[in-house]
Amino acid sequence: MPWKPRREVRPMQTVDTGDLALDAYHAVAPEWILDSLVSVAERLRGARVLHLSATPYGGGVSELLRSVVPLYNDLGLHTEWQIINGEPAFFAATKKLHNALQGAPDPLTATDRAVYEETTRRNAADLGEDPDFVSWDFVFVHDPQPAALRPFASDSRARWIWRCHIDTSQPHPEAWRYLEKFIAPYDATVFTLAEFVPPSLSSDRVDVIPPAIDPLSPKNMSLDERTAHAVLNWIGIEPAQPLITQVSRFDPWKDPLGVIEAYRLVRDEVPDLQLALVGSMALDDPEAWEVYRTISDATRTDSGVHVFTNLTGVGNIEVNAFQRTSAVMVQKSIREGFGLVVSEALWKNTPVVAGRAGGIPLQVADDSGGVLVDSTEGCAKALAELLTDHVRSAALAAAGHERVHRHFLVPRLVLDELTLLDGLAHGDQPGALMTRSGHRDPICGLSTTPGDESFTALRDGVLHRFCSQACRTAYLASGRKNR
Repeated sequence: MPWKPRREVRPMQTVDTGDLALDAYHAVAPEWILDSLVSVAERLRGARVLHLSATPYGGGVSELLRSVVPLYNDLGLHTEWQIINGEPAFFAATKKLHNALQGAPDPLTATDRAVYEETTRRNAADLGEDPDFVSWDFVFVHDPQPAALRPFASDSRARWIWRCHIDTSQPHPEAWRYLEKFIAPYDATVFTLAEFVPPSLSSDRVDVIPPAIDPLSPKNMSLDERTAHAVLNWIGIEPAQPLITQVSRFDPWKDPLGVIEAYRLVRDEVPDLQLALVGSMALDDPEAWEVYRTISDATRTDSGVHVFTNLTGVGNIEVNAFQRTSAVMVQKSIREGFGLVVSEALWKNTPVVAGRAGGIPLQVADDSGGVLVDSTEGCAKALAELLTDHVRSAALAAAGHERVHRHFLVPRLVLDELTLLDGLAHGDQPGALMTRSGHRDPICGLSTTPGDESFTALRDGVLHRFCSQACRTAYLASGRKNR
């Protein structure tokens, strides 16, 4: 029987965001980035920008938009953030699509596709009824949930950008073929890493922009040790005892059961070790409750394991406290879009043990910040070493903090996004922006400090700068393969 919606899709919700001034970052972010950002924003002053996503809370996209949207407005671009609507069947289908795009062998059924397309059509109709819709100059669409909107919004004069935040390096072929037909009308696509770009997508329409953290957000703002300890003690953590923590969605790709197993391998070496699993429940992720129940069942009799969610009183301040108080943070991802929690921990001078997945190696390039692992046993070994070798832990954390300062703060992200918008406004191909820009690493897309000669390579008379030795090595290797 064909799927029928139980009710009309409600009007899209506009998300309220606070005020945020670029001037507040002068004591935090690199000055050259702030200066460059002011310059490109001046050329876009008065432009109207709409961001569309699936949920106002839970996950990295919503956290980024809470900082990005007010910064756009402060820079003179009229910017709003709206949320698409859908029934549970729609979000179940989009979660299945999300997993298939990351390689899961379970593409959408005919019913799933009907749910996805009909809900998208209704959301597009709602957009079209908004009298302001025709006035947008740029529309950012985030991730697969709202990705199909573009072909249904035929009256839009805006330039549309699809921003993919997940690892699509090895998608299920049928899932990518299905989604790609909806992506075709977009003016530009943005991926977190070059490796995530499916080969069938034209490189002319692709830009690579890694995400970033906001050091001024409640999750990352300064929090003194006494307050952090009091916050954790309030929810049952003993701050004086060693603590390791993983903060992530409750998602199989984050391998929470592997984290539990690694903790159990380590606790014999580290007496009184505590493990905290801190997960967020998001509107667009119905799978999370099943994973939460699995974790709860696996740890019910283990008093050293503590499981928390954003729905049980653990929010940004508590996460901030966990990341500052933990001896080591864990991010044992099997697949990962980027893993901003790694940069969050490093910003707080806490070392990480993390899976070699997605954007995590970019954050801990050249061994800055922590240890990359490929197995549960490797995770346990790295945890034991960092929990007992405090000198090495401190050195890794300090190097990681500096790497985040240079590359992973939100002004850099906004600079890259506005550079893309400026290019689109002047008819540039998105794919040329990264290689032509003097401040972008041609491998990973990260901004590099003007005049910094730490990692460079000369090719065809052009000097290229890199964010790390790892990217320089990859660039030189790619040149050898191409010749």
